[in-house]
Amino acid sequence: MILGIDARAAAEVRAGRGRYVRELLQALAALGDDGTRYRLYAREWWGDLPRDRFAWSLRGLPDPAWHAAAALAASRSCAAFLSTNSYLTAWITQIPTAVVVYDLVAFVDPNNAQARAARIERATIGRAVRRAGAFLCISEATRRDLVARFPAAADRARVVPLAADPRFATPGEPARLGVPYVLGVGTLEPRKNLVRLIEAWAALPPSVRGDHVLALVGPTGWDVDATLAAARAHPDDVRLLGFVSDEELASLYAGATAFAYPSTYEGFGLPVLEAMAAGAPVVTSSVSSLPEVAGDAAVLVDPYDVRAIRDALASVLADPAQRSELRERGRTRAAAFSWARTAQETLAVLQALAGPTAAG
Repeated sequence: MILGIDARAAAEVRAGRGRYVRELLQALAALGDDGTRYRLYAREWWGDLPRDRFAWSLRGLPDPAWHAAAALAASRSCAAFLSTNSYLTAWITQIPTAVVVYDLVAFVDPNNAQARAARIERATIGRAVRRAGAFLCISEATRRDLVARFPAAADRARVVPLAADPRFATPGEPARLGVPYVLGVGTLEPRKNLVRLIEAWAALPPSVRGDHVLALVGPTGWDVDATLAAARAHPDDVRLLGFVSDEELASLYAGATAFAYPSTYEGFGLPVLEAMAAGAPVVTSSVSSLPEVAGDAAVLVDPYDVRAIRDALASVLADPAQRSELRERGRTRAAAFSWARTAQETLAVLQALAGPTAAG
């Protein structure tokens, strides 16, 4: 059985969808050889995957021509297809197609969605709902958002959650920034809510904050002026570290006194699990998928309330016993998720779509 996967994001996208595709491919490779072969459609090659099972099919075309070319090629050689980066591909494929649904931010929180991406998603999702054979939603919250707006997808939508890479549970030497720090991670964009986080941090009494700084990790996204201005207004208290490698990120999680992630909307919120796996006490939002991911292992706050964010940070910084309890609960919570499970459930959906006649 040959299964096709849109693997563009592995090489093209540093965070978010890129991390999802990279982790999924590695987890599929780790499952072992059950006779399934994978054809990976992309513009650029990525990773050291077993060549006897994973073959790359590269096309240096712009969108939307890439989607058409990849969909038609996959339809000629694959039994089923996984669309990881666009609803558009499912318009064109002539084989059973599963679509990964990361979030419905274009519908739920359009003011905090990147305008061009939101327009494309709103324009393409309807026909994908009519044509796709399955929808792999990365959280129950995302599934609810999808079904609420597209009830016809209900019987084809299932939850396949993400996980923290095992490297975050064994990060090695904690990072040293020269001062203690609270860490925030995520692409710099409005829905990460970094302006309010910085305001909350600046509002902490010096006696509580002590020598700590707020360290923010992540690539530059869109509409970043307000975030950059807020950070520059507090040059001694806020550090923008930019994009870092996974190894550096694991060390930063491990060395953090606490991890803050007050996002206004997430399809999953993978940094929460990564921080928990590395043993960082977590403060995160009480909205969208974040309570589902965090369980009872984090302090939950209203992301629109600067005072609530401030008070949660103050509580965690001031209470070593609370930090210790959050670390223990967080590690246990993170261990309940695995990329092996994600890969197994994704593969099962694709094999079911392909049907028994596709095997062999």
